[in-house]
Amino acid sequence: MERIKQIVNELRQYPTEKEWFEFKHNWFKPDELGEYISSISNSAAIFGKKEGYFVWGLDNETHEIVGTDFDSDQEINNEPLKHYLARQLTPDTNFYFDEEIINNKRVVLLTIPAAKTVPTAYKKIRFIRIVSSKEKIEKYPEREAYLFSVLRNGIPTIESTESKYQNLTFEKLMIYYGAKGIKLNEKTFKKNLGLLTDDGKYNILAQLLSDDCHLPIRVAIFSGTSKADNMYSIREFGYQCILYALDDVLRYGDVLNIIQADERDRVVERKEVPLFENDAFREAVINAFVHNLWVSGNEPMFTVYSDRIEILSRGTIAAGQTIEGFFSGESVPVNPKLSEIIMQLHISEKTGRGVPTIIRKYGRKAFEFRENTIVVTIPFNWINVMSDKTGDKSDTKTSGEKTEVQVKILSEMQNNPNISIPQIANKLGMAKSSIDYNLAKLKKIDVVERIGSNKTGYWKVKE
Repeated sequence: MERIKQIVNELRQYPTEKEWFEFKHNWFKPDELGEYISSISNSAAIFGKKEGYFVWGLDNETHEIVGTDFDSDQEINNEPLKHYLARQLTPDTNFYFDEEIINNKRVVLLTIPAAKTVPTAYKKIRFIRIVSSKEKIEKYPEREAYLFSVLRNGIPTIESTESKYQNLTFEKLMIYYGAKGIKLNEKTFKKNLGLLTDDGKYNILAQLLSDDCHLPIRVAIFSGTSKADNMYSIREFGYQCILYALDDVLRYGDVLNIIQADERDRVVERKEVPLFENDAFREAVINAFVHNLWVSGNEPMFTVYSDRIEILSRGTIAAGQTIEGFFSGESVPVNPKLSEIIMQLHISEKTGRGVPTIIRKYGRKAFEFRENTIVVTIPFNWINVMSDKTGDKSDTKTSGEKTEVQVKILSEMQNNPNISIPQIANKLGMAKSSIDYNLAKLKKIDVVERIGSNKTGYWKVKE
């Protein structure tokens, strides 16, 4: 049953449960399980998944394999569980149970096909997942309408979705292609580039490539390590063809990437060290543009702090993609036609090297998968620490002096010794990777210690 191991290990890599899968230990309530099947089946359809999953034998907080005693062959009122559930699900849903021993622990996997023509109901009631919460879909009419639209027309894309802006022009696009040595035919380029819906209206891809994409694309700079600190500046690169916006953000990265003189251990010539790895930054920015869920109506975000750059794109990994495939560089574009255009213009290549380039320099911890976004963190490599004379503003000194954000972390731990790192990140409005970075510094100067396991332990602040 290698399939079960692959699925379970893939799901465990997500930091939290998603709408299309659920983890439990020994939990069992037959009718509520039927409601879960309905909600996961419908949510899997919304997120473009062929199937969803319910897994017994995993801790739903830590995702550790703990084993289970759940019995899928048990009876409910002298009726087999599988028949009891199937009888009350409409339309007929071909769910099935499997089990496997993983790490010497028994795991049970329930595979739930995504809804296809109509939503899946249990006892004539349709359910849906909102993050990890199971809800009656009738309470959310907009989500219900979206589900019916997906079942009828498929997942909306930037090609199939009509733009609300139809008075579009493409002069800048013509110039951009011309600068790359490609001449667009004025009569056929809209069709060839996929800028029209089936009924001849401009789609969202056309809006993005038009002279005014009608979306802001900003680089915001904060003076400290969180958005609670003062904003230093904000640069606007949007409201134009996104190809130009992409170029502008990449060029602005060159401005931000200070070349530092490293005279440590100098013998003859000093080294010149950039503030951050430009190749990793470039790949992260291009990926944010190419794979952003533009159909949601939201743009990527670029935020600069004193210790890092955060590059946020909307949505999650593409349907059909896996976490492991994502990290290994298997290219499954969220916006295939936009990706094709980016390759045609030699801005990027479909080699899948973007994510591995970032990982090679900064590791997997550079990626954070949030509820509906992916964040890439590019940390700064400060060489010349001005605080040697004036006080460290960016790191913990060996003397034990702590930065403002580190003081805030310790305060949260003192208020709640059982608090988790994701909870600290949420309270401080920071990325988990930044909390991990600062926590490592605090542990280095021995002011905080983790007592016990990640699941049942607590924080001990030593001051």
